[in-house]
Amino acid sequence: MSRPEDTLQADVHYNEVEARKYTTSSRIQNIQAAMTRRALELLDLKSPSLILDVGCGSGLSGEILSTVPPEEGGPHVWVGMDISADMLDVALQRDVEGDLLLSDIGQGVPFRPGTFDAAISISAIQWLCNAENSETSPAGRLTRFFNGLYAALKRGGRAVCQFYPKNDVQKQMITSAAVKAGFGAGLLEDDPDTKNVKVYLVLTVGSSAVPAKNGDITGVVDGMDNVEIHDHRKKAKSGKGEIKKGSKAWIIKKKEQMERKGKIVKATSKYTGRKRRVQF
Repeated sequence: MSRPEDTLQADVHYNEVEARKYTTSSRIQNIQAAMTRRALELLDLKSPSLILDVGCGSGLSGEILSTVPPEEGGPHVWVGMDISADMLDVALQRDVEGDLLLSDIGQGVPFRPGTFDAAISISAIQWLCNAENSETSPAGRLTRFFNGLYAALKRGGRAVCQFYPKNDVQKQMITSAAVKAGFGAGLLEDDPDTKNVKVYLVLTVGSSAVPAKNGDITGVVDGMDNVEIHDHRKKAKSGKGEIKKGSKAWIIKKKEQMERKGKIVKATSKYTGRKRRVQF
């Protein structure tokens, strides 16, 4: 069975006709609502929060966020971003409560650092695994997205991304990009080994508000079945082997981090990190 992301870009596939067909399908509405509620369960938010809806489409997930009852930590305020102008147009006609942004997540997440308490994404990030033309690459698009998402979330914030990987290679590609951006990551599968399997990538920024148990990075997937943890965050080092702040090695490491985020840095030379003589 063909997948739409294998043949067309998301903004081309979801034209006016497809956007309306997607939004008015009762089957899709039910599936979207169930996956959004599952994502909220994994986010485990205790109070009303500002949430980024990545690939928000026509606002089906946003409607769920806006109607979470107070006893379940809601209602939440949300901002949605999507590459399809036709999807967002349908969302506007439906008068959804969230703010909407027309943006390609493969180019980053254009918000100030620490803006959001949490983020969700339903059936969207697998689109990043396909190159749109010879000048773009899935790896580059995934890197820009996860670096931007990491920056846009508050410390201790969480994100849950439900996606449909084409194969294990795509699953690993997406998870690796999230880990390289700095996230602690846990993969959760609902209905594994069936054609209805749903994969959730549970991400945390820095230390979680929920105490970790047995090495679990979220505190919410602890003890669940079909969970695979990817936590490559650097542990604090002390003593031998620690890179001294201000040293050449420390400066080179910082430059590499900035380059991965797309920043322009000066070239490293034999003078990098060299102490300057005191001037009298």
